[in-house]
Amino acid sequence: MAENGTDCDQRRIGMIKEQHNGNFTDSSLLSERKRRDREERLNIVLWRQPLVTLQYFFLETLINLKEWTIKLWHRRSILVSFLLTLAVLTATYYIEGTHQQYVRYMEKKFFWCAYWVGLGILSSVGLGTGLHTFLLYLGPHIASVTLAAYECNSVNFPEPPYPDQIICPDEETIEGSISLWAIISKVRLEACMWGAGTAIGELPPYFMARAARLSGAEPDDEEYQEFEEMLEHAETAQDFASRAKLAVQNLVQKVGFFGILACASIPNPLFDLAGITCGHFLVPFWTFFGATLIGKAIIKMHIQKLFVIITFSKHIVEQMVSLIGAIPSIGPSLQKPFQEYLEAQRIKLHHKSDSGVPQGENWLSWMFEKLVIVMVCYFILSIINSMAQSYAKRLQQKMYSEEKTK
Repeated sequence: MAENGTDCDQRRIGMIKEQHNGNFTDSSLLSERKRRDREERLNIVLWRQPLVTLQYFFLETLINLKEWTIKLWHRRSILVSFLLTLAVLTATYYIEGTHQQYVRYMEKKFFWCAYWVGLGILSSVGLGTGLHTFLLYLGPHIASVTLAAYECNSVNFPEPPYPDQIICPDEETIEGSISLWAIISKVRLEACMWGAGTAIGELPPYFMARAARLSGAEPDDEEYQEFEEMLEHAETAQDFASRAKLAVQNLVQKVGFFGILACASIPNPLFDLAGITCGHFLVPFWTFFGATLIGKAIIKMHIQKLFVIITFSKHIVEQMVSLIGAIPSIGPSLQKPFQEYLEAQRIKLHHKSDSGVPQGENWLSWMFEKLVIVMVCYFILSIINSMAQSYAKRLQQKMYSEEKTK
């Protein structure tokens, strides 16, 4: 009997091991298949499969339009209220009266703020790759205002043409009367709006991780999968990148609001991980978004503004140009276009375009314009590729579902 009992136990253990090995094998096969599918999706790009990519992009666009239409139909009461409000605002905009001066002022401010909020969202979301709008738009805007402020000894640029064009005011000014705080105040609105846009752009990782935690699903998102793997191997992490990610995750999880605020207040390439962490551990929305908004739109933006303003202050710029000229052999040839550019800006600020100095386009400004065009084109291409890959993911998920039902 004892021998029979022992044999039964051994057979039971053997069956459990076989079942475990079978599950392990199935899990390994599933992981391998997911990896191959992900690699296959990543190959769907315009420069490798242009026709397939464009086809998938248009199909994904149609599906998204259909989904948005259905969502709007389910929320038709909100849509009707929005349309009525829009009709009232449109009537107010076109009806003549003494209120028109306030309407024009609000219109100008609204579109100016919406422009910078939109650029902030593009910088943060990117649909696969961020458009670096601080380097391309906000940074140059702050730099141009700083250079103009030191040249004009004032920030009271006439409106219009400011902000489309900066011209020194006709008022008499005292040399050296401009202060750092005056320049910071001049660009505070656009900088804070851009920072608010970047805070809004951090919401998708938070909502994705929160929805995955509440539903128990496993989204096929590389950052979320990397986050779950990091949690599984937290104790064995050795490399610097993994430890840095763990430090961000622990700070956000344990400190809460002030931990999120600390991560959002400094230039932090790992902040997406903070959003995923907050969503995964079900941190309340306003705790996450409030700390992110304060950190990015107020604290971080003032740090970045201060850096740009100090870098482009008059004496720093003059020192940098002189240092460029001190480079052996090529220094004078490199220094010349910078000097020409600064001189052209001074002439433009004082509205002396009819003076005898030639107004030809400087190669520095030409190169920057072409860089902006290239970055925007690459951003558009990345959106097309990302949406095409989303459609390919739909097809793969449909194939999974069909195989499960067989």
